[in-house]
Amino acid sequence: MDKTTQKTMFSSESNEWETPQDFYEKLNRTYVFTLDPCCTESTAKCDKFFTVEDDGLDQDWSGHRVFMNPPYGREISKWIEKAFREGNKVNTTVVCLIPARTDTKYWHNYCMKANEIYFVKGRLKFGGQDKNNSAPFPSAVVVFRGPPVAGMPRDDLTVSTLENK
Repeated sequence: MDKTTQKTMFSSESNEWETPQDFYEKLNRTYVFTLDPCCTESTAKCDKFFTVEDDGLDQDWSGHRVFMNPPYGREISKWIEKAFREGNKVNTTVVCLIPARTDTKYWHNYCMKANEIYFVKGRLKFGGQDKNNSAPFPSAVVVFRGPPVAGMPRDDLTVSTLENK
C-alpha cells in the first residue's frame, strides 16, 4: 500500500476500514456469514452484499447472518441502529466490527442491548496494513442475535475478549 493510501486510511479523510481477512475468517468460522451490507465490490466478504449505491441502510437483512464493518465516520450511529433493529428479527444475526467507543450515545443505546460483546485484544491492522500500522483505536465485535422463533426470549448480554491472532 502506498503512503497516500496509508495516510488516507489513518485519517479523517476516509471512514472506510477494510476488514483484515484473517480476522474475518476467524469470525466466519463461527457465524458462517451470508450478507455484507456495507462494502465495495472489491472488499465484499460475502456473495450477497450491498454497496453504497445499494444503500444497505434501506435494505432488509432478515434471515441473514450478517457481517457488518460499517463506515466509521459520523454515519456509524445509523449503521449501529440498523444492526440492532435487524438483529432483533427472527432468525437473523448481525455481527458488527466497530471501534470500541464506549463513551458514545450509540454504544449505550444499542451496543449495550446486544447479545454478545467481544473486546478485541490488541489493535487490528485494517486494509492489509503491515505489522507496524495498527489501527489508532481499539475494536469490538458486537453481536445482535434475533430469536430462532418469534416470541422466544433473547439471551442476556455476554461480554468477553477475542484474540486478534
